Order: sequence, then C-alpha cells, then structure tokens
Amino acid sequence: MGSFSIWHWLVVLLVVLLLFGSGKISGLMGDLATGIKSFKKNMKDEDDVSMADTAHLPPAGNLPPPGTPTTGTNNATTTAGGRPAA
Repeated sequence: MGSFSIWHWLVVLLVVLLLFGSGKISGLMGDLATGIKSFKKNMKDEDDVSMADTAHLPPAGNLPPPGTPTTGTNNATTTAGGRPAA
C-alpha cells in the first residue's frame, strides 16, 4: 500500500509530460545542470574577492573573555550563576 508499482509511475510520468511537454522539461533540466555546474565552479574558486577585503580587519567587538573583571560604573559582584551577590 505504501509503495507504487511501475504502472503508477508511468501514469504519473505521462501526465507530467502531457501537462508540461517534453521541451519545457528538457529546458528545466538544462537550466538545473547549468546551475549545478556554476555552483561547483564557484565553490572551487580559492581567491574569493568578497572576503579578501575584510580578511585583514580585526573582529568588531571588544568583549573581555569570561572570568575577566570588567571596569566601569557598575562594579556589582556576581555569583557563578550570574546573579548579584547578596
């Protein structure tokens, strides 16, 4: 009941061919193949120009690592859970 026989798939294929026509389906397959080739070609390119401009910049934030005391106006002591100490 869960799987279709070969006859079911042939009927589905016939309906799809009647609706879209063989020319439109072959055109879609050609466009798909061109897209896949273009994607693979762009994945092979090692010198990515869009990322080369930002490669030398430092990270944008300046947050201290965890456990480092911070300086500022709020000098509240916190516990390990992040809640203020009593």
